[in-house]
Amino acid sequence: MFDIDWMSLALPFAYITVLGGSLYTFSTIYRKRKASENANLEPWFPPHLQRNVYLTLLHMEPEAGQEKAPKVPDSVIRAALLRRAVEDIRRIFQIRTSKQALNTLLQRGSVGEDLNQRFLRAEREIQEELKDVMSEANALAPGWGQTIFQSANEIFYNTQLRTQLDEIESRAAADKEWWEKKRETIQKDFLKELDQESSTKGSTKGVSDDEGVLVDSGTPAATPSGASKKKKGKK
Repeated sequence: MFDIDWMSLALPFAYITVLGGSLYTFSTIYRKRKASENANLEPWFPPHLQRNVYLTLLHMEPEAGQEKAPKVPDSVIRAALLRRAVEDIRRIFQIRTSKQALNTLLQRGSVGEDLNQRFLRAEREIQEELKDVMSEANALAPGWGQTIFQSANEIFYNTQLRTQLDEIESRAAADKEWWEKKRETIQKDFLKELDQESSTKGSTKGVSDDEGVLVDSGTPAATPSGASKKKKGKK
């Protein structure tokens, strides 16, 4: 049998124990610090007003002097939950459009890790929100959780289309005024060019007439000299 020197092994075991405890302590402190930093980060989205309205209607408390809280009609609660789902669709659309741009900026180093942590937390929150809305919808009407987001999606895109049409109509008057000014400017420039061309043609015609007069006046002067030369030749 081999004799084991436990005293010589005590030091390595103590070293491993201290190292493991240090790593565990460091990891625990690091996770707590990261969790505290993430909790102090600014939210990606503003407060969810539609969710707060729905929860307020769902859990209304009795007013002063009343034993029971006023009963809210189911139609009002369903409408509030639908509006909450529409807001969730809007946030999902914003997250999808921002994700690719954020990844590109992160790869280039243009933004810090704090912004990425805010975005990741917003993704987790919206996933939990979708699950909560589906469960609430099924509680109000069995099976509604499967179709509530389809209805909310249609409402969202119809609202977006209506907003774009309103913007186009609001810009129609300004665009029309701009086009009227542009057309007047084009007409003025065109008429100015026509006036310049007509004046240029008039000046050119005047110069040619003057040259013709000089030629005609020189012709008779040349004729007598020629006649005198003929007379001298006869003599």
